[in-house]
Amino acid sequence: MTRNEMLIRKLSRDKVLSLEEFSTLIESFTPEELSFAQFLAGDIREEIYGNKVYIRGLIELSSYCSCDCLYCGIRRGNPNAKRYRLNMDEVLECCEKGHQLGFRTFVMQGGEDAFYDDEKLVEILSVIKSRYPECAVTLSLGERPEKSYRRLYEAGADRYLLRHETADEEHYRKLHPKGEELSGRMESLRQLKEIGFQVGTGFMVGSPYQDSLCLAKDMVFLSEFKPEMVGIGPFVPHHESIFRDFESGSVELTLFMLSLIRIMLPYALIPATTSLGTVDGEGREKGICSGANVVMPNLSPLAVRKKYMLYDNKAYTGTEAAESLSLLRASMERIGFEVVTDRGDHPLNENRRMSNAK
Repeated sequence: MTRNEMLIRKLSRDKVLSLEEFSTLIESFTPEELSFAQFLAGDIREEIYGNKVYIRGLIELSSYCSCDCLYCGIRRGNPNAKRYRLNMDEVLECCEKGHQLGFRTFVMQGGEDAFYDDEKLVEILSVIKSRYPECAVTLSLGERPEKSYRRLYEAGADRYLLRHETADEEHYRKLHPKGEELSGRMESLRQLKEIGFQVGTGFMVGSPYQDSLCLAKDMVFLSEFKPEMVGIGPFVPHHESIFRDFESGSVELTLFMLSLIRIMLPYALIPATTSLGTVDGEGREKGICSGANVVMPNLSPLAVRKKYMLYDNKAYTGTEAAESLSLLRASMERIGFEVVTDRGDHPLNENRRMSNAK
């Protein structure tokens, strides 16, 4: 057994490695060690979730954003970004279509757009929850004041996705302009968990200036924070960002990180992301075979999908599209998995809302 295989087994046993151990493992893994990690991750996922793959219906609410993240296609400073906002009727049409297709989780994602103040979002959430009380609602709307998070939770939002992007402060500064700070992102994540949300976070693999130590810090953070959901995918450049000439992140490294996360956080809900499917035509399937157990087909109106371009060549048709759910089911069945219509809550935290209400 190689040293890296021993480290992978240690991670499976202890659910954490030291910063140095993570860095060594990430820096030097071989294809054989990737296969070993995938095998262990698959066993762990099967023991907890069987062969189930949970679907989330993605609703891309707005391409306006007040942030200027240097890698992002819809950042504030991109004058050529195509902007739109969905109104309540459009959001509800997405939910109606999704519910008919079998989706029991809706994910409302968008830029940090002040147009969607608490009043607007509370109204949308209240209607969704009244029409579809059996469905979960996930929000991914960036950093907001704590009182806003509380209002959204009280209005019925169940989960919140907020990628930390990198746990290395110096690296964070290289991806963001002055004024956007890692400390603020981490404080928001702490607040969300304290309020009672099932919380998701994550990072890009292969983002500009990232090294194995950065990724090791991400893993140590995840081991300490213990999010219910972890979303990672390869960095994909956008042609109008300053990182346009950087290469996309490695598929193999992304798959390895997915497997390590499953081994470390056995109960986590982990998506096979759109970016993975964008970089590799079989990326979604490879992600599932590496320990992921969630996919998020796009429910957004067809007319706006091209406008929500966080990175170049973002996939939104075929198995990425909610209306092509039969294609997704078939692709999952080919690799031995079953798409299910459950809400797919984190099994250790599905009753957190009720516990917090006592």
